[in-house]
Amino acid sequence: CLPANQERFANGKLVTVQFHPSAQVVMTAGHDRSVSLFQVKDLNLNPKIQSIYLENFPIYKTRFSADGEQVIATGTHHRMFFVYDMMGGSITPIEKVRGVEERFLKNFEVSPDGSFLLLTGTSGYLHLLSMKTKELISTMKVNGRCTASAFTADGSKIYSYTKEGEVFIWDVRSRKCLHRFEDEGCLEGKCIAVSKNNQYVACGSSSGVVNLYDTDVCLKLNNPKPVKAIMNLVTSATCVTFNPTTEILAVASSEADEAVKLV
Repeated sequence: CLPANQERFANGKLVTVQFHPSAQVVMTAGHDRSVSLFQVKDLNLNPKIQSIYLENFPIYKTRFSADGEQVIATGTHHRMFFVYDMMGGSITPIEKVRGVEERFLKNFEVSPDGSFLLLTGTSGYLHLLSMKTKELISTMKVNGRCTASAFTADGSKIYSYTKEGEVFIWDVRSRKCLHRFEDEGCLEGKCIAVSKNNQYVACGSSSGVVNLYDTDVCLKLNNPKPVKAIMNLVTSATCVTFNPTTEILAVASSEADEAVKLV
C-alpha cells in the first residue's frame, strides 16, 4: 500500500492518524500546525480532500467527533482548542471554557455516544464538557496526576490512569468514583484502553509492560492480577488499543522505531 498521506506529507512529527467513523477518510495532524484529510480509495490513490492550517498552533492531538461531523484539535502549549466543522468548513477557536482554570489543555477523549468531551487537566483534574455546547458539566479529581483516560464503549464509565499507577473508574452519569485499583508493578502510568465488548482493560506503563485485566475483576478488587502481562516493548508503552472485535490488542512505543506489536 502507498502511504495514506502520499499527497501531503507533514513537515514534522505526526501526532494523530485516525479513520473517520463512517466515511472512507483518514485524518493526519502534527507539529507542522496542520490537519489533513485524505480519501482512502484504493491501494494506488489516496487523494487529499483538504488541509487546515492553524497558525502558531503546533498540534498535540486531534479527534473526530462520534458522528464524524467535527474535528477537535488541541495544541502543545495552549489552553484554547479548535473545533473544525466538517460540513460548514468553519474553524471555531474555543478560547476559554468557563469553570476550567488550566494553563494548558492537551489530552482529551471523546465519548463514543457523542455526548461528552473529557479534558485532562493538571493536578489530577478531569473536566467533563458537553460535546454539543462545549460547556463544563462537571469536574472530577484523581489522586496524583492523570496521564490517560478511556470511555467504555457504551459511554457509561471512564477509566482514568494516573502517573502513580492507579486506575480510577468513574460513573459518567453521577460523576462518582465507583472503584479504584492499582496497576500491578507500574512505575509510571502512560496509556489505557478498554475493549469494545467491555471484557478487558489494558494499562501500558513507562517500563514498556502492558497489563491486561478482566474488567469484572477490576471493578471488585483493589489489587487485581493481570490476565496477562505483555513484555514485548522495551521502551515506554505510549499507545494501547483493541480492535473492534476484541481479538487483537495493539501495543506501541513512540520512543523506538517499529515498536508496534499485535497481540
